[in-house]
Amino acid sequence: MAQKEAGTQQGRVKTEDNVGAKAVAGGLTAGGGVVVEVREKKGPLRAAIPTMPFPLAVICLFLNTFIPGLGTFISAFTVLCGARSELISERGVCCVFWLNVAAAFIQILTAVIMVGWIMSIFWGMDMVILASCREQGVPQDV
Repeated sequence: MAQKEAGTQQGRVKTEDNVGAKAVAGGLTAGGGVVVEVREKKGPLRAAIPTMPFPLAVICLFLNTFIPGLGTFISAFTVLCGARSELISERGVCCVFWLNVAAAFIQILTAVIMVGWIMSIFWGMDMVILASCREQGVPQDV
């Protein structure tokens, strides 16, 4: 169990010490443990990936698999058509659009050395994951 240190009581989760993750203390589980939620801290390019309808996300993944950067470039235009992203509230639609265009450009340029191709496939997989979470009704960090 947690020891008493710097004003925290035994059994509580201290959230200020987590640098790369955000911990939230929840209720006790059946085994007596504490439920902790960890969220990944994303960079600006990764946070700019739009949440699209599932079929469109699958199409973008397919395009990114065979033509690196094309699916990411198309997903940039979905931001202009109303797709949501984690960065829109902070930076605005125009900035998120240009971040997605920049990601597509990076994928295209580095595809020659396979880095961009791999990045492009992972980008497409992230689009599908975000779309499936949206379909299941899982709330996002906005």
